[in-house]
Amino acid sequence: MQAFFWMMGTLASFALMAVGARELSGDIATQQTLFIRSVIGLFCVLLISFLSQKRIKFQTKRLKLHTMRNIFHFLGQYGWFIGLGLLPLAEVFALEFTVPIWTLIIASLFLGEKITQSKLVSIALGFLGVFVILKPGIAMVNSASLFVLASAVCYAISHTATKSLSATESPLSILFYMCLVQMPIGLCLSVSSWVWPEGMQWSWLVIIGLTALSAHFCIAKAMQYAEATTVVTLDFLRLPLIALVGVVLYSESIEIGLIFGGLLMLAANIVSMRGRRVVNANNKEL
Repeated sequence: MQAFFWMMGTLASFALMAVGARELSGDIATQQTLFIRSVIGLFCVLLISFLSQKRIKFQTKRLKLHTMRNIFHFLGQYGWFIGLGLLPLAEVFALEFTVPIWTLIIASLFLGEKITQSKLVSIALGFLGVFVILKPGIAMVNSASLFVLASAVCYAISHTATKSLSATESPLSILFYMCLVQMPIGLCLSVSSWVWPEGMQWSWLVIIGLTALSAHFCIAKAMQYAEATTVVTLDFLRLPLIALVGVVLYSESIEIGLIFGGLLMLAANIVSMRGRRVVNANNKEL
């Protein structure tokens, strides 16, 4: 029950972030939004560190990996935010579910993780889901969809780096460097197109900054109370939720192919998770 509660916080965070990005699209440049989001995030991380009873150290010997991770994370966010302004919200979220599939491939190439039979099935199901959503050969593939897919690959590279960093760095330290590295990138890219936000725009920027942190926090808490497969299954509720938001707020239509493709990718992620659990159990027996 506690895992369900925290996952509802995750779903609400992602939904609010998506709506905020859509509301700012066309008025505030994406790179400026990401800069302000990093400023808010850095302030929150430092405040948490200051208020914490334990002294949190941010020193690191892996600055190059932090930098590489956050360059790709910034690119992933940029593509995701661009997609939210150009595509139906549900399509962006559905394509985002390819991130674990790309992560499997990248982790096998750069971290030496073994490609098992379950991983191969997972990858096949994931790509089948992408084909169902994009419908290549039936309709011209929207370039914005390819943009979101590219952002998913960048997210996967970022997640792979995070997996390596988590062996030596605390979660708060990873968030600290995420904001610290991405903040000057966003500032440099937004100087030429800077627009001072007005009225509700400030509110949406604050919402994006806070929900970006709360989404990570809630999903981490959910992982403490439930197995990864349960969390992944609950996370899939993001798709029908954001589809409903798109219908209510932006009069978007819901395509059956999109839901079916999303289900295929959900199945892919569950197969991957269960395969990993079997491997871990066998290793413990040995």
